[in-house]
Amino acid sequence: MAEHKHGDMDIKDHVKTFDGFMKFTTYTVVAIIVLLVLMAVFIT
Repeated sequence: MAEHKHGDMDIKDHVKTFDGFMKFTTYTVVAIIVLLVLMAVFIT
């Protein structure tokens, strides 16, 4: 079995994917909050 060296793995693709996921999640949460505020203002 090959020797494993801690911290030797290339994780730039993982970081890029995680950054994209976090951006998507942030925009989605902001959109939901804006939608809820608009519903509270115009529906009631």
